[in-house]
Amino acid sequence: MIDNLDFHTASRRHLLVECPDLAATMDLHQGLEAAALDGVDELVPAARTVLIRFNPARTSAPVLADRIRRLEHTGTDSTESREVTIDVVYDGEDLHEVADLLSLSPAEVVTRHQRATWQVAFSGFAPGFGYLAGDDPIFTVPRRSSPRTRVPVGAVALAGEFTGVYPRASPGGWQLIGRTDATLWDLNREPPALFIPGTIVTFRQADRESVTVGEASADTSSSSQQISPAQPDDAASAHALTIIRPGLQLLIQDLGRPGFAAMGVSSAGAADRAALQNANRLVGNDETTAGLESFGGGTKLAITGDGVAAVTGGCATITVTSADGAKFWHHLGEAFALEDGDELELGMTERGTRAYIAFRGGIETETALGSASTDTLAHLGPARLEPDTTVILGSPESAPHLVDPVRGSGHERHLPAPGETIELSVTLGPRADWFTSAGVKTLLSQEWTVTHESDRVGLRLAGDAPLERSRTGELPSEGAVTGALQVPPNGQPVLFGPDHPLTGGYPVIASVDDTDLAAQLAPGVRIRFVTDDGNPRQNSADHTNHSPENGH
Repeated sequence: MIDNLDFHTASRRHLLVECPDLAATMDLHQGLEAAALDGVDELVPAARTVLIRFNPARTSAPVLADRIRRLEHTGTDSTESREVTIDVVYDGEDLHEVADLLSLSPAEVVTRHQRATWQVAFSGFAPGFGYLAGDDPIFTVPRRSSPRTRVPVGAVALAGEFTGVYPRASPGGWQLIGRTDATLWDLNREPPALFIPGTIVTFRQADRESVTVGEASADTSSSSQQISPAQPDDAASAHALTIIRPGLQLLIQDLGRPGFAAMGVSSAGAADRAALQNANRLVGNDETTAGLESFGGGTKLAITGDGVAAVTGGCATITVTSADGAKFWHHLGEAFALEDGDELELGMTERGTRAYIAFRGGIETETALGSASTDTLAHLGPARLEPDTTVILGSPESAPHLVDPVRGSGHERHLPAPGETIELSVTLGPRADWFTSAGVKTLLSQEWTVTHESDRVGLRLAGDAPLERSRTGELPSEGAVTGALQVPPNGQPVLFGPDHPLTGGYPVIASVDDTDLAAQLAPGVRIRFVTDDGNPRQNSADHTNHSPENGH
């Protein structure tokens, strides 16, 4: 039986399990993987927690908590661990500063970094980035007080009790001690991530940079993480569209790529999943078929070949102009015919922010990890669509279902316009106890305004009074969910969207239940958060573990 676990509700379909230390977290993660509990869809390990995504139709948070308590203590995994050797040139900008912090010489830092055995505890931050925990207790290194705006790809770094390698150039506050040419993320490799939880990693001095995995040399060629939409052959495709005007942002989206959290990859996918599913149903596609997500509207497309389309989601005028100049207007939430030479145009969204266009037969494009979804934070999937890009469409005859003639599927929801107020139901937790009772009351009593600093990563909200915390500092990085209300030190929450970071260190006070509706909130919309019963209390999978000091 695994002891000293605390359970926190993270959403209606997520349970956060808190462990006393990193070793216990790694042990729990291994045990959960081996147990394969019924109803568990995905595990997101972190420094002191494992976030569990479950299917509410098959299990519940209390049932899972009880089953997890009954798991046998697994100890070290008896199966042979994957081993990776990384060759490093130890010339990092912070090597001497790290040596001073640890009261060692730079040479001693290098020697001990190589002698230590490192194991990937969890992934996050970016696809392929692993948090490696070592067996040398000397390595406890503070982050830089001022993060760099750009850390080069391949940088080997230290922060806290972890070491890591940057899989791509990005901002970062870790202390840089070296560099490698190892390819941490490669979609052409199986698995794409070099560092997955449980992998044993050894670092060694390199005359030239290289990497070996077990006894075989890994492919160290660079690999683009974002792919271009499929382009037509020399002979024009019978069914295609060409971007005349993309609007503010035009992306290819499907329902995402769940199941890859262990490699640091979030599911992403359509921000308003219900809208894309409705559009696909209207034209006779499977619900998982890729379509277009137009942020703000203003999209104009040239159509090649006859077909059928539907638009759902944000309210915008829908105009089809034929080759001879005739104009036709269509309703949101209805299927309509397209003919060769037509131009399809969306006006700017008046209510909501994202319109979805589905084409009978779908979109044909390359996929990343089985999905055509564009992840704007991780730079996975098709690149954002620019003018003159041609996108191949599937044959309308290939759609598996009949066109749905029923009108109304796309505009049954009321979407607020800027200046209007809408209520959003929330589930409190997992870190509501990091806030005072006044802070929780503030969340539920005052209005919050969606600011212009909002995108697929998250909506920044502004309220008259910040959320008052009962604890200072940051949490060890832990998994976060789409819809989470993460609260940075300024007390103004960020509502996480589909491309949010997989893990984070700011406390999450609650999660929004209807993430599809949240994805349609434009800057200027005001929000009132409510719980199911209107009371400022925390819903929890474990009603016996609610002391303010749980996990700390």
